[in-house]
This record gives sequence, structure tokens and C-alpha cells, in this order.
Amino acid sequence: MINYNDKKFRAISNTENGETSSDTIFHYQQNNNILSSKYSGGEIQLGHLIGIVHNNGTIDMNYHHINFQNEIKSGVCHSTPEILLNGKIRLHEVWKWTSGDQTKGVSILEEI
Repeated sequence: MINYNDKKFRAISNTENGETSSDTIFHYQQNNNILSSKYSGGEIQLGHLIGIVHNNGTIDMNYHHINFQNEIKSGVCHSTPEILLNGKIRLHEVWKWTSGDQTKGVSILEEI
């Protein structure tokens, strides 16, 4: 199992219907297989996620945040890790809004 504890990630790509950007920073905390994070930046004032880290390092999570239009947004996400040559983690994410238009998207986060 990958240990994500105290790692920070930045979004490096996202589909147009997403709200994270390269200005969004996620700070992960992990206790056993339970993951949590606080995130903000770009279009997002404040967000949180909570998830389960599986033995293969994938993460299933729920997230919610408040954007700068004062909208509460929520969704679900499945992240698949890739270990880069420099040892950093890249997360390939498939997500879906559970609020609003309930569309789907993909994003990539990289450890900073």
C-alpha cells in the first residue's frame, strides 16, 4: 500500500467541467487505509476529501468544496497512482459530480 501521509499534490490537468487547477493544492493525511485531505486554491475557497486507500495504492474518495461563487460542490473520485522516475506520485483520476449537473471528468494530480 502506498502511504500518502503528509504529501502535497497539485492538479496538472483537468477536464473543462472540473474546478481544480494548477493553483489547487491538496494536503493528504493518511491513517492506516483512511485518507483525508484539505484543499484550496484557484476556483476553490475550501475543500475536503475522505477516502479509502486500497492495497494496490488506488483511492476511492468522496469530496466536497465551496467555490468562489459560494456554491457547495460534491463528487466521487477513483484515483490510480503512477510512480514517476523521480519517485514522486502522479494520480490519474476519474471523477463524477454528485451535485449540479452530475457530469464526469478526468484529472491528473502530481506530488509537489
